[in-house]
Order: sequence, then structure tokens, then C-alpha cells
Amino acid sequence: MEILYGHHPVSEALKAGKRTISDIWLVRGRSSPRLEKIVEKAHANDIPLTRVSSARLSALAGAERHQGVCARVSGFPYVSLEEALNDGILEKADRPVPVCLLLLDSIQDPHNLGALIRTAYCAGVDGVVIPKDRSAAPSPAVSRISAGALEHTRLIRATNLVKAISMLKSKGLWVAGLDRAAGDTLFSMDFKVPLALVVGSEEKGLRPLVKKNCDMLVGIPQMGEVDSLNASVAGGIVMYEVFRQRQAVRSITRGGRSEHGGQK
Repeated sequence: MEILYGHHPVSEALKAGKRTISDIWLVRGRSSPRLEKIVEKAHANDIPLTRVSSARLSALAGAERHQGVCARVSGFPYVSLEEALNDGILEKADRPVPVCLLLLDSIQDPHNLGALIRTAYCAGVDGVVIPKDRSAAPSPAVSRISAGALEHTRLIRATNLVKAISMLKSKGLWVAGLDRAAGDTLFSMDFKVPLALVVGSEEKGLRPLVKKNCDMLVGIPQMGEVDSLNASVAGGIVMYEVFRQRQAVRSITRGGRSEHGGQK
């Protein structure tokens, strides 16, 4: 069990229903529409509520920024890549665009992980793959940084990221690695195909073997003297280029056609 804290993580955990929530604590003497919604959901799910001091909430959360609410919850549920594939993550009959997965290679900063998960959720990414080792865990801090988006994310844990890439390629996905030294920019690529995006760590980028197994490497053009973009910012830019390209497909489909386009 662990302690979630903050309006968004607790509220979204209640909505998503992925975790077992055994207790919720609210700050004594404070009320707000957001806290009252949490109270309503807790009552509807028969979850015990306790009013405590702000100091007690800080002690429970291990942080001062608890926003007046904490919850004792089960750990975030991972799935394996095999389970995700068996569960039909690649099958999107109800949507006009093919699957898009985000693979994170050695993202160890919880702030980067939370920010990437938040953007992935907003950009319609179907799942986030993280390696078993060399990765930040989906902690309460990550849920808070993601503004609760973690609670709705299909988080896939791979024992070996290179093997996961090989498996996805065998299922027909194109694997695009984000690399600042790449000759091709993301704006020259066709991302309307079944896709796995790979983002590496801030310090070293993609590991050599991961990079070698990508089908393509793409860079983000930039100006100025700064060496590189933050990993979560770079990942966000490429995810939204994918989103932009696929929005055109959605518009065409709504107009009565279902073309995916060809080479750009």
C-alpha cells in the first residue's frame, strides 16, 4: 500500500477504479467543491473518511503540498507487454487511427516520468512502456506531477526494452527513436502508421542497443546555444506532432473517408 496525495491523484484514482482504496483522510476545518466531490465518491464506494489536522496529512503524505487530502491505496497496477497485447491494445476498430505507444528508456526522474505520462494521456497515446530496471517507479509523486493522468494510463512494464521493441516490430509497429543528432526531423516523418515512440534519458539519450533497434531516428530542430531539450519537453513535442498528423486522419474519416495517407 502507498499514500496518494492531492486533489487530482485521489479524485482520478476514485474515477479510474484501478486501485484498491482503503482509507481517505481530509484536512479538518476545510471544505471546497473538489474536496466535496471526493467525499461523495468515497461515500458511494463505502471508503472510510477521517478528518485530521494539516500536520497529520503532511506526515501521511511525506509532503507539504497535499491539498487537504490523502488516500491509502494499493500500488499502481502494471501489465506486461504480453498481457497488453492479449488484451487487444493493438486493435482499435472503434477509432480511425492506428495504435501509438510511448516507450521510455532510462527515464529516472519522477518529474519527467509524470510530465511524459500527463502529455501521453492528453495526446491520446494508448500505453506507456517502461523497463523493469533503470526507470522511475509510478509513485505518488509521479501521480501528483501527472495531475492524476497516471491513474488512467495503461502502464506496461518490460523486463527488456530491446526485446519489447522486437516484439512490437513483429506485430507491425514502426519504432521511432528520438535522437537530437538524427538527420531527419519529426516534421518530415509520416506518423500515421502503427507507432512506438522511444524517448531516452536527459543525460545520455537512447542507449546504443535501443537506438540500433529503432526503425528510424528523428530529431527536433532547435535554435540557440542550449545543448538539448528537457526529456519531457522533447517527448511532448513529438507526441503532439503525432497527434497533429492523426487529427487530419480523424477529420477525413468524419467526412466519410478512412484514408491514412502515404509517404510525406
